[in-house]
Amino acid sequence: MDIQAYHERIGYTGSRAPTLETLIALQRAHLMTVPFENLDIYRNIPIYIDPEAQFDKVIRKRRGGFCYELNSLFYQMLHAMGFETIMVSARIYNYERNDFGPEFDHMSIMVYIGNELYLVDVAFGEFAVQPLELDFEADQTDPRGIFRMRTHEMNDMLVSRVDNHYARPLFVFTDQPCRLREFEEMCKFHQTSPQSRFKQGRMVTMLTENGRKTLTGNRYKVTHGKGEIEVDIETEEEVTELLRKEFGIELQYS
Repeated sequence: MDIQAYHERIGYTGSRAPTLETLIALQRAHLMTVPFENLDIYRNIPIYIDPEAQFDKVIRKRRGGFCYELNSLFYQMLHAMGFETIMVSARIYNYERNDFGPEFDHMSIMVYIGNELYLVDVAFGEFAVQPLELDFEADQTDPRGIFRMRTHEMNDMLVSRVDNHYARPLFVFTDQPCRLREFEEMCKFHQTSPQSRFKQGRMVTMLTENGRKTLTGNRYKVTHGKGEIEVDIETEEEVTELLRKEFGIELQYS
């Protein structure tokens, strides 16, 4: 892992000591500069769980990606910096089925800081900006909302977002360490199955200082505090320009 190249990609110039302060700064820097996007899936370009290919795409070519790419890279970078990290499987809550997805539906990260364990995720859309401590008693206030950890069935842990005193389930996960290859089957599923949420259309989203900007299909939405603006993008040429200007993405067409 070329740590310097990664830090340059996300504009990070702070400490490299494996501390909570460093972890907080790295997570925020990544979320502010690397979009979550499914453009390769939308264009039927295969994505493989290959660390070198992930690094080339996201760091060298300044693209984004989905969880198997972004959380994988962030995990590798943290590990190279000396953080004690665990790659874990998560199952995303499906509101239509009122149930959680299959194992390896989502990749997430756990990080030890001293004796404390934190959930870290840079690839789950509108999620916590900062690491969430595995505290099953108190709710945690984050710049993007209030989050709650609870134990779930068997050995699962549940993370929810609290809106108006209602806890909205996000995903369940365990502290069982996983290897990259264990995610290969679900990575392929999410690229090819009509049931995959990533096959429903083009989507690009990225955190901003006071909100988020998102392209869904040809609909561009910007939230800023409690306000929001939505516009329709008329042509593919305009989409290409929007991707370049707002997300720093320059697609290769050859």
